[in-house]
Amino acid sequence: MATCLKAAQGIPAGQLVFFRSLFAIIPVIGWLLWKRQLVSGLKTANPLGHVLRGLIGVASMGLGFFGLTKLPLPESTAIGYASPLLLVILGALLLKERVFIYRWTAVIVGLAGVGIMLWPRLTLLTHPEGLGAEETLGVIAALGAAFLSAFAMLQVRRLVQTERTEAIVLYFFVTASLLSLLTAPFGWVWPNPQQAALLVTAGIAGGIAQILLTACYRYADLSVIAPFEYTSLLLSLVVGYFIFGDMPTLMMIIGASIVVCSGIFVVLREHYLGLDRIRSREANTP
Repeated sequence: MATCLKAAQGIPAGQLVFFRSLFAIIPVIGWLLWKRQLVSGLKTANPLGHVLRGLIGVASMGLGFFGLTKLPLPESTAIGYASPLLLVILGALLLKERVFIYRWTAVIVGLAGVGIMLWPRLTLLTHPEGLGAEETLGVIAALGAAFLSAFAMLQVRRLVQTERTEAIVLYFFVTASLLSLLTAPFGWVWPNPQQAALLVTAGIAGGIAQILLTACYRYADLSVIAPFEYTSLLLSLVVGYFIFGDMPTLMMIIGASIVVCSGIFVVLREHYLGLDRIRSREANTP
């Protein structure tokens, strides 16, 4: 999906969000029809919650796609890995979740990794002759996308208490499609056949990815899935090099490795804490 969006050069970020969201609906509808859950997938007890999730998600997606157009694919992907680390901070501040020293340490180390990875891209702040303004804006946009993505995850946590997964996925794509249309007056372009094919493919790939990710969380624990999600960084390195000619820097590799290791540590720590809670409940059950 990210490869197709980056390859469709010249398309504004809002238009990228529209195509990615609209055509993602196609495989999701097909999936619901196959499961015979289309009607249940449309039921919702919290429509405003879906709208709020859509607003945050569209803002995050738009910033992320803007950053994708300005930065090498591996760096754009790696910056997104800061989102789970930021989620720990937001969970402690907004949801009053208890966060112990292990997770705080992982978050601090992980964010330091983000700093290492991005510092060469932010030299415009200290050495104006060292970097183009567009790359700096791309970094800022990618960081903003990661931050808003963490907020979106918080909203999804609230929605899953009353809403079915199918409804959350479907209403997000519908809401994102409608909201992204509002960006049309700000400079949409008519895509050529190659760009149109890339945009449609990106949307369908995004929809299929959402279905597969949902199935992952149904059949396996988060601690099992998360390390596989981080393989997208390896894929982005390969794609970035062979398709876009992006050569990863040493700082990018070091920083991304720190971020990935910190994220995996947080996930594994949550897994072990969950096992401890289960054992504690079983021990206290008469």
